[in-house]
Amino acid sequence: MQKDIYDRIIGFLQGASWAIVLFGALFTFQFAILFGFSFALFLTIIYIITALFLILLLDAFMVNKERLREAKKQTELLEKIYAKHTHSS
Repeated sequence: MQKDIYDRIIGFLQGASWAIVLFGALFTFQFAILFGFSFALFLTIIYIITALFLILLLDAFMVNKERLREAKKQTELLEKIYAKHTHSS
């Protein structure tokens, strides 16, 4: 089954987001280590939590897209059943 452009964009953004989390956490830690280890660790954890929340938002977009796709399929099936029922009665 071929993916539509929306699925490809979301998949790409999810992969890029994980790379941004990893490199961003490393960069944040290296930048903040100048102010002390505990501060750097705290800032890095805050960065990771925020970035993971944004990744969850992307995943929520994907789930909602799937839910909409399934609802359209169900609506189409119900319309066929209704049309068959009304024509046979």
